[in-house]
Amino acid sequence: MKIRIILAAALLSCSFLAQAESTVPPPLSLTSNLPVSPLVNTGKLANGLTYYIHKNPRPENKLELRLVVKAGSILEDDDQQGLAHFTEHMAFNGSTNFKRNELVSYLQSIGVKFGADLNAYTTFDETVYILPIPTDNPKVVEQGFQVLEDWAHGLSMNDADIDSERGIVLEELRIGKGVDDRVNKVLLPKVLNGSRYAERLPIGKEQIIRNFKYDALKRFYHDWYRPDLMAVVAVGDIDPEQAQKLIERHFGKLKNPANPRPRVYATIPERQESEGIVVTDKEMSTNTIYIRYPIQPWPAENTLRDYRQKLIEAIGAFILSQRMVELTQQAKPPFLQGGSGMSKIVRGYRSFGAGAVLGKGGVAPAINALVAEDERARQFGFTASELDRAKKGMLRTYENMYQERDKSDSAGYAAEYIRNFLEGESIPGVVAEYQYARQLIPGITLDEVNASIRAAIPDNQSKLVIYTGIDKPGAPAPKPAELLALATAAEKIGVKANEDKAYGSQLMPAKPTAGTIVKQTANDKLGTTDLVLSNGVRVVLRPTDFNNDEVLMGGVRYGGWSLFDDRDIFAAHYASSIVNQMGVLDYSPNDLVKILAGKSVSSSARVSALNEAVRGESGSDDIESMLQLTYLQMTKPRKDATIYNAFVDRQRELAQNNLVRPESVFYDTVSRTLYNDSPRVRRLARPADFDQLSLDRVFDLYTSRMASARDFTFFIVGSFDVEQIKPLIATYLASLPTGPIATAFRDEGIRPVRGVVKKEVRAGSEQKSVISLSFTGEAPYSRDEALRMRVLTEVLNIKLIEVLREKMGAIYSADLSGSLNRQPYASYAINANLPCAPENVDKVLAATFAEIDRVKQHGALVADLDKVKAAMLRAYRKGLRENGYWMGSLQNAFVNNSDPEEILTFEQRLAAVTPADVAQAAQRYFDLQNYVQVVLYPEK
Repeated sequence: MKIRIILAAALLSCSFLAQAESTVPPPLSLTSNLPVSPLVNTGKLANGLTYYIHKNPRPENKLELRLVVKAGSILEDDDQQGLAHFTEHMAFNGSTNFKRNELVSYLQSIGVKFGADLNAYTTFDETVYILPIPTDNPKVVEQGFQVLEDWAHGLSMNDADIDSERGIVLEELRIGKGVDDRVNKVLLPKVLNGSRYAERLPIGKEQIIRNFKYDALKRFYHDWYRPDLMAVVAVGDIDPEQAQKLIERHFGKLKNPANPRPRVYATIPERQESEGIVVTDKEMSTNTIYIRYPIQPWPAENTLRDYRQKLIEAIGAFILSQRMVELTQQAKPPFLQGGSGMSKIVRGYRSFGAGAVLGKGGVAPAINALVAEDERARQFGFTASELDRAKKGMLRTYENMYQERDKSDSAGYAAEYIRNFLEGESIPGVVAEYQYARQLIPGITLDEVNASIRAAIPDNQSKLVIYTGIDKPGAPAPKPAELLALATAAEKIGVKANEDKAYGSQLMPAKPTAGTIVKQTANDKLGTTDLVLSNGVRVVLRPTDFNNDEVLMGGVRYGGWSLFDDRDIFAAHYASSIVNQMGVLDYSPNDLVKILAGKSVSSSARVSALNEAVRGESGSDDIESMLQLTYLQMTKPRKDATIYNAFVDRQRELAQNNLVRPESVFYDTVSRTLYNDSPRVRRLARPADFDQLSLDRVFDLYTSRMASARDFTFFIVGSFDVEQIKPLIATYLASLPTGPIATAFRDEGIRPVRGVVKKEVRAGSEQKSVISLSFTGEAPYSRDEALRMRVLTEVLNIKLIEVLREKMGAIYSADLSGSLNRQPYASYAINANLPCAPENVDKVLAATFAEIDRVKQHGALVADLDKVKAAMLRAYRKGLRENGYWMGSLQNAFVNNSDPEEILTFEQRLAAVTPADVAQAAQRYFDLQNYVQVVLYPEK
């Protein structure tokens, strides 16, 4: 379960999701109201409950159910602070038809994982329950609606269950404590202008959670969980008439209170005066500056004119964001990261703001640059070429969503309908929106965009100027009055208009001399086509119909930095990131964004520990651009001293700041302890480490591995035609140079420590701990054994939640994962991460080892094993219809030198796993004479 506090959001959230619609949108009239997509059946029951029903076959045999309640922490009485969120927790602790823990157990038995699938969240203004269920069994579908009904009006709220849940909620509160929480408690009252929102953070107050009376919780549920404030969303592989009958049967009988309390939305008052705020903390990892201008109402869009205005604002926001990115690539960048724009504050309100992560120059250059760039846009607007590129990009986005209109997942639709219910976001459907975009975007003028950005960027208005930074000796923070003075002075700095610069639309001035395809074979079982090229490169093609406008590419070859000397290892860790940020040919990254405007394409190349890898993604019409970009990244990477120096300066600053974060220190200690301070294992960087880097050496390390494609295997999966893509492969992959190069990795000799090693880390001021357990060793690899490892860890995750959370109330979440590896040597690793209270460390450790021992002795309970199998089977069947799953599976088969056809035997192999197999795996991998235990405690 999650708590969401929304203080900033994306500048544009278009309702792209829909299927092929049978009706054509009405002729465009800017005064007409935006329609509701014909794909969704929406209405209200007699008691006021709203419903949304949408039949969607992706993924097949799955239904996304949501219960949405317009009730969040803003409605809490003084004695209820935190109880909106606590109510959400109680939904999983007993109801009319499910006893405590029975609901979670039942849903796990049908393949619904707690946390990953079954979940809920609470914000200021709403609570949303998330329930995805399979639809291949009518009884399960009926039960799904029964669960939602129980949540709506049937929670048990037993006193004993309430008391039991207090510890779990307090652990969630504990996890959230830290520097961010401390800073937010100072800032939120200021950012929210002293409104009620600042007094009603969803997590609530610790003392109230510990001591509230049972009636306070029941009163919240009675007052606000009522049908006139609820919506049921049902999207998925279900007959709409059946869904409507189920909604009417389960929710038509709900009644509103005789005297309902009015549901009033809190208002945010206008800021009257400017103010500077300075917040410092010893555990801050960055120094930041943020300028928040007046908060303003944000009405919902109702007409086509509103929709057109949204497009205009989105274009201006995109151009301004691109300009801010360019500032970070200057010789002396004014900040490490920065941006400005209009963003959502809470429901119905938005504000223009500008913020940056500070570099070594500090506050003044960052404020000057942020204000100057905004002022340049306000005074002079944008250029014609910037507008043209932004339009191309926006139209390509709409085109992609239109192409995918019958391939979109149900969860995305559900989220769209939730926003419609809560915030009034329009839902005309993607066919209508695509038509709007095609007709409206070309007609948007530069004057309109400039007028929009001029209206958005405040001029001499009241503002908050906020500095958050590291509290350390010798680095005094600015005074509040100094912040205001800097911002005021920055507004008076003269600015000039940007010069318009034209860019070509072709990435490569000339195509390389094409190679040839010398061999082609097909695997009918996998649906793959295997090509061998004239330069020896191999390409595996897997055309699919899972998406209409998505092509994924991956390439891999053994080698990596395992072949480098120790003195180059630190540089090797950063080489790919640096080179990928410098561009190709004579094009900077900013040039590439402009040249590729209107295309859906990305690509990167990377040298890793044991291999070199290439990743790419494109739309179906942009495959050639993706292959061109890949070709250039391997053969013509660009060297740019300015970008290099900016990158290194940024990393030095981040390294210095990371040293004060307790979590960074803790996980660095875990890694260093586990691998006995091996110089070849990546550790937490220190600022002085970057003295080892040089542009020439970093560039040489990258090109020494990427300049030759010898023994590379590329995988291309997605919406393409084999015969049409073959000429492109011959042109851009068969032409790659394949000069002599080592194409086998070297075992670097990195091995975990042996024996039982225990260590404590004292860091941080909050009363919170984290336990890390690592079990490692050598073990032969096979796909079947890797599967048994997965099952073992998933079984233990169920038991740890049952025991440590539900029975003991000692943790909020547990994360135990494991892997079996063939490279660089046959080995295994299991890692557990257990956050808890310092006083509970010993209890949590004892209970964890007791569960491990129980599985070693008795294996998995049949019921638990069935739950794990159901979830894994559900994920597998979904993955078989996803390009990403096939890309990952084919590449993993290559890396592990296993038979790719085993992808198709997963169901049989999973069914064959027995409780005894789980016991044997636990005995094999949980060696209690060989593990590393590191515990984080607060500083004494």
